[in-house]
Amino acid sequence: MDKRTILAVVLSLAVLLIYQIFFAKPPAPPETAPAQQATRQASNTTAVQQPTTKTAIEAPRPTAQAITVPAEETPRDIRVETENYTAVFSTRGAALKSFKLKHYRQECEKCVADIWPVIKNSISGNKKPATAKGNELIELVAVKENMPYPLALTFPEAPSAISADSVYHANVTHLNLIQDKNQQRLVFSRTFRDGLKVEKTFTFNPDNYSIALDVQVFNLTDAPVNQAPYLNWYEYVDPQQEVDSYSKEGPVAYVSKSIKREKSAEISKEETLGPDVSWGGFERKYFMAVIIPENPSLTSMSMSRDANHMIAVNLKGTKNAIPPAQSASFKYNLFIGPKDYSMLKKLGLSLEEAIEFESFIPGLKWLSIGLLIFIKFLYQFIANYGIAIILLTVLIKIIFWPLGNISYKSMKEMQKIQPKITALREKYKDDQAKLGQETMALYKAHKVNPFGGCLPILIQIPVFIGLYNTLLYAIELRHSPFFFWIQDLSAKDPYYITPIVMGATQFIQQKMTPTVGDPMQAKIMLAMPIIFTFIFLNFPSGLVIYWLLNNIISIGQQIYINKKFAD
Repeated sequence: MDKRTILAVVLSLAVLLIYQIFFAKPPAPPETAPAQQATRQASNTTAVQQPTTKTAIEAPRPTAQAITVPAEETPRDIRVETENYTAVFSTRGAALKSFKLKHYRQECEKCVADIWPVIKNSISGNKKPATAKGNELIELVAVKENMPYPLALTFPEAPSAISADSVYHANVTHLNLIQDKNQQRLVFSRTFRDGLKVEKTFTFNPDNYSIALDVQVFNLTDAPVNQAPYLNWYEYVDPQQEVDSYSKEGPVAYVSKSIKREKSAEISKEETLGPDVSWGGFERKYFMAVIIPENPSLTSMSMSRDANHMIAVNLKGTKNAIPPAQSASFKYNLFIGPKDYSMLKKLGLSLEEAIEFESFIPGLKWLSIGLLIFIKFLYQFIANYGIAIILLTVLIKIIFWPLGNISYKSMKEMQKIQPKITALREKYKDDQAKLGQETMALYKAHKVNPFGGCLPILIQIPVFIGLYNTLLYAIELRHSPFFFWIQDLSAKDPYYITPIVMGATQFIQQKMTPTVGDPMQAKIMLAMPIIFTFIFLNFPSGLVIYWLLNNIISIGQQIYINKKFAD
């Protein structure tokens, strides 16, 4: 392929990447969304299943007048400890007050503020980080004072107000599944004045991030009642907080076998999805909290944002009639934890679709997943994702080595016939059709494929984008160290050393490439390493390492081809 075509491909990629990095900023949050009724906020829920009527309770049928409602108590907290997280539930709303992940921190714990202490420690053999920062554990519950807590249950259609702030009774004061894995149930219960008794039973799995939730609604009156409970997830979004432009933080759902997501800043009015909601909740770049209903086909989801920047998400099932002295059951599964592809895939609920591997090129999602699986496979043997990326680069280069040889050979041949092409352009400058015919005849006579030099570039672009998405969104690579100052392969090089070295290798490679085209095009091509260096400054360091090593191997391959042609 001649320089114009190569230039068009490279410039198109450069413009796209520059736009994404420097110009595609997240939209500013709306000034204020219309204030909503408090009961409406409480009804914005998370996931409700189709209720099924249970057998009648054995106690004699009481009337509403005979029901005794205990006095409201001061809310208290119930702490739940597992190997993976520390959860704090509150009797206010029988809801989730805090959920901290024990294996994930806000910032890279090994990242340091200065490169020189790292070098000094490495030379002296001291493996301890020079500084430690960001020791705060990841908190997946974001609430503000006077906000209802996530997983609060509301009944907006009940005769009397059953709000998200109702105080329940808890059967335990704390749970420690580290010491006793058999103690897995936390039960909240409350009897309301309109004759409803509600029980919320959380069953914890000590080995993962899944939680089962069973909601029982008892009708203690002598008349049928119609109920459709709402299980809410509330999230406060700080308008002053810096937003990651690569993350679509906000409500997420899997509806009709398709992922649906909305950025928090883009929600201006209540939106409804479904029915056929397999799961829904709130996501961040690397983490999510979702509710899975038992009957997706009868479940819908809505989301809204109020003037106080509170996001309310709810999954609602159909209304069900509960006969006197009987109960209805609403079952859910909860997942509150990291977007670990392997972990989510094993659950078999399509939760892995929440990982943002999709790109603007269809099909590259599966390439990103394949690269992640292969890198994790290598990690089992070398325990360093940086080295795994290097091995991946070498393997890709070996696979496409023959194509690289064809490309460089084609460019060499194109360089040889360049004077003849220039003569044809001058001779037929006023007859483009004749110029095309004569040029193709010249290519055929010399057995030159004008597109041969383009093949490696076209192949590298999908691999580049696939690895880019893998490094950007795979939590397995989050805060993964390589060596020295690169302690997070998913983040940019803090000292911009690797992008600068990468730019230098790109310049060397460009100088070694056979010149095809007019001198002005050659000068433009020499400027591409500078453009690429600026583009790569904010790219994940793992991606820069991949491209840097790819350049080095390509330089070696060009030296080999040049010597072969010289002989």
